[in-house]
Amino acid sequence: MTTLVLDMENMTLDGLVAAARDGALVQLSAESEERIRCGRALVDQWVAEERRIYGVTTGFGALSDVAISKKDTRRLQENILMSHASGVGGPLAPETVRATMTLRVKDFARGHSGIRLETARQLLELLNRGVVPVVPEKGSVGASGDLAPLAHLALVMLGKGEAFYGGERMSGADALAACGLKPLQLESAEGLALVNGTQVMTAIGGLAVYDAVRLSRLTDIAASMTLEVLMGSRTEFNPRIHQVRPHPGQMAAAANMERITRNSEIISSHKDCSRIQDAYTLRCSPQVHGATKDAVAYCRRVIETEMNSSTSNPLMFADSGEFLLGGNFHGQPVALAMDFMGMAVAELANISERRIERLVNPKLSGLPAFLVSDGGLNSGFMIAQYTAAALVSENKVLAHPASVDSIPTSANKEDHVSMGTIAARKCREIVANTENVVAIELLCAAQALDLFTNMKPGEGTLAAYQTIRRVITHLDSDRYLAADINAMGELMRSEDILRAVETKVGELA
Repeated sequence: MTTLVLDMENMTLDGLVAAARDGALVQLSAESEERIRCGRALVDQWVAEERRIYGVTTGFGALSDVAISKKDTRRLQENILMSHASGVGGPLAPETVRATMTLRVKDFARGHSGIRLETARQLLELLNRGVVPVVPEKGSVGASGDLAPLAHLALVMLGKGEAFYGGERMSGADALAACGLKPLQLESAEGLALVNGTQVMTAIGGLAVYDAVRLSRLTDIAASMTLEVLMGSRTEFNPRIHQVRPHPGQMAAAANMERITRNSEIISSHKDCSRIQDAYTLRCSPQVHGATKDAVAYCRRVIETEMNSSTSNPLMFADSGEFLLGGNFHGQPVALAMDFMGMAVAELANISERRIERLVNPKLSGLPAFLVSDGGLNSGFMIAQYTAAALVSENKVLAHPASVDSIPTSANKEDHVSMGTIAARKCREIVANTENVVAIELLCAAQALDLFTNMKPGEGTLAAYQTIRRVITHLDSDRYLAADINAMGELMRSEDILRAVETKVGELA
């Protein structure tokens, strides 16, 4: 089994996915454990000296001017978890919670939170033993960190709250007992350290970025297949066009599609036809897809920076023996990136749906209406295009930026918040919707390609088509089409289509 070692830096999206989705074991490096010990030693010293430190010997937020006695510091830490666990809505997906747990420990590994090593290890044990805290998805405003959801997550360490374990939902106490762990007793500073950070929005955003990177490559494949069956031209992929407007994503998309359609007998068969130019959804696909690639690349940089950051407050610095109060818990970088990526990925759905319309509309395609024989008796892919249109329209609503909003909290002490977790949740939905739109385009393109029995498509197109047909058969007459869409989605997420195409044409950008 893969092991992910958490250290000061070097956390990647691949590592996050390994822990969240693939069940990789997660552990702290020896250096990280030493950093945690050093940071904790400072807190113990300051508490013994009865120094006034925010969240350690004082209340929180607007109550930060309330001094807490030494005898009440333990109770203070538990109280923050109990009071802050105020989330609502359905639980976050297990993969999102596992990603959050991994990132929370990764933050601790940097040594600035003041948490004890045994507390970090307790969270690691929950993760590695398959305990998934029940974390309501709504309730974070994305500043002072993801307070409410992180409080729900941390309560399970104390044998409180709720968790999923072995496929069952149970109390936190029962989950700890079932996996052989004892409830933790928090010490000074630890409650605040457990809830103060951007790990929920970063976890949601990180998994969405990972999926968007894959989706952008699959969209290039879908567009290439559609271009072939709609008798489009490969001229628009000529590298000279893109060298004079050298946006990296545009150049990458054009190069991908040029290789996918290379050696196409279908395209060669109509190179001397009278059509002057293709429609924008074909001709401008490198420009549109490429702009999304560039946006996703930017968002990946933001997310991976955040994954390797310290987002607690206060921050402990063992090298200088001081603590500093700041605002690294503010989710604005993630909020803006998630809003941006939501808009960018929505554009992949927009252009894909317009290609679907061209495929099913006989006046635009020259193909049978809705890509099925005996039209009238059979509706073929008619309503699949409706579904794509509905998803595109929903994306337009979801793409409204969350980060432009702010509602003051904590008696106006926290008077500007990011709404970053809302932005990340919306972005995740847009990515999921767009996956379904592209799945429908792939279904329609494969159906249309069945008609070209005497000519081979491009090398990449053929590889994608053959992979699809090993799982999903030709639509001879109407059948339960939702099953085909779901099967295509699973095929996309398995990366079987990508692997087949890349085996033939090389790695896609």
